[in-house]
Amino acid sequence: MRRVLRGLLLAWLALVAGAAAAHEMSIAEMELRETAPGEFLWQWTATARPVGTDLVPRWPAPCTADGNLLRCGDAGLKGRLAVDGVGKRYSAVIVKMFWRDGGSRVATLTAAQPEVQLFGSAEDRRGFAEIARAYVGLGVQHILTGTDHLMFVAGLLFLVGFNRRLVWTVTAFTVAHSLTLALSALGWLSLRPPPVEATIALSIVLVAAEALRREDTLSRRWPALVAFGFGLVHGLGFAGALRQFGLPENHLLTALVGFNVGVEIGQLLVIAAAWAVCRALAPWPGFARTRGPALYAMGSVAAWWACARIVKIVAA
Repeated sequence: MRRVLRGLLLAWLALVAGAAAAHEMSIAEMELRETAPGEFLWQWTATARPVGTDLVPRWPAPCTADGNLLRCGDAGLKGRLAVDGVGKRYSAVIVKMFWRDGGSRVATLTAAQPEVQLFGSAEDRRGFAEIARAYVGLGVQHILTGTDHLMFVAGLLFLVGFNRRLVWTVTAFTVAHSLTLALSALGWLSLRPPPVEATIALSIVLVAAEALRREDTLSRRWPALVAFGFGLVHGLGFAGALRQFGLPENHLLTALVGFNVGVEIGQLLVIAAAWAVCRALAPWPGFARTRGPALYAMGSVAAWWACARIVKIVAA
């Protein structure tokens, strides 16, 4: 039985480490640049691996593509732009468009919203509901595919348990990351991503270590304080993702609030799923003994991430 558990633990470690790496490479970028009236050069840029046939653009009806040259005629780049395959190997596609008059626009496509309406210029005429729906979806997607953020939430669950203190702990985490997410997205606070990512990994190590301890530590007495402190850092991580997705200038507040709401929805879904699993497995006699191995596994993976991310900082 011990060999089986050890094998499962090693497989889980490999799976989580691989999932984290995949998450870092899940965004593809497309650039469209107008070179003449109604004509655009397009290309995939800043992708971690060749796109190949994983993503196939479907251009607006007036446009025809000849290799990397897109001809849209007098109508211009107007209509529905879609990308087939988004949500599979790539969780999102960021489309950056540049017009000859100096105008630009950024659109983000996901599995939940694989197409976007274009209006022939940099003007973004999308309504409140469309913007809100798009950014709520991006927020949910980011938290559910963000392995490090999910592991921190899981660590808080191990530290606090399913009781009243969990409400205050999760609330403190929410308030903290909402604060720094807003400050960073609005340009009032800025930190380089590598130190933020390293600190996020270290936060998982700390919470896992504190959950393993039996002493009445500060973290056990005041878990909301720990959640708030590290929530400030996680908010900067969320802001980094939001900057990648881009923010519409005419609906900045809507997009920001929508993304944050999406993060909270995803977080609550994870907590609800964890509660359901614990309730279902609680009658099993060996379930309580999995707590220690799970925390050691989380801490080990997070420590590996922290070392790798610190090395990147030093080597830069």
